[in-house]
Parts: sequence; C-alpha cells; structure tokens
Amino acid sequence: MNLNVGDIIITKKKHPCGGDSWEILRTGADIRIRCLNCDRQIMLPRSRVEKSIKKIT
Repeated sequence: MNLNVGDIIITKKKHPCGGDSWEILRTGADIRIRCLNCDRQIMLPRSRVEKSIKKIT
C-alpha cells in the first residue's frame, strides 16, 4: 500500500476521543500518525496501520 507523509487516513475503529481521521507524519517500517481530533501522536507497525485503514483521502 502506498502511504505518503501528509496523507489523511480514515480508520475502521474510532479513537477514544471520537475521531477517526489521522494524518501520516512519518513512514517506514513503523508509521507515526496524528489524530486530527485531539492531536495525539502514536507510532505503529506498518502492517497494523495498513489493516486498520478504511479510506485514504
């Protein structure tokens, strides 16, 4: 899957804050994403992020 820095992704499950939109901040083996609702940043393995994506905007 082609993911680039600056892409906005919609996830299948919502974040505890209620948001499901994330911005990609870093790519590689691990991907850093930022919740657009509460600005929380997390770093996850690429495989886990790719499984949880519903749509790339």
